[in-house]
Amino acid sequence: MEKVVKLASENGVLIFSKSTCCLCYAVQILFQELGVHPHVHEIDHDPEGKEIEKALMRMGCNGPVPAVFIAGKLVGSTNEVMSLHLSGALIPLLKPYQQHNLS
Repeated sequence: MEKVVKLASENGVLIFSKSTCCLCYAVQILFQELGVHPHVHEIDHDPEGKEIEKALMRMGCNGPVPAVFIAGKLVGSTNEVMSLHLSGALIPLLKPYQQHNLS
């Protein structure tokens, strides 16, 4: 849990991911298209991956990955991110982290 909180606080936009997860990839591409380059932490390449997975579940993720944090706060998984995007609430959250302005 400590590692999750530390990584989330050190990175403006953080995605806990697995290298084989297509939903994780889809969320990463969405963020890149919105001009944000999130820090991606592949838990299947982390020796503490199982502990991170358990910590994410305890924090309220309905699936362990993708787990998206923005400004140190857990946003959620794919469903929450897509809901925020469709409602127009995602871009204001990402604005401080955008690399370029969208027209």
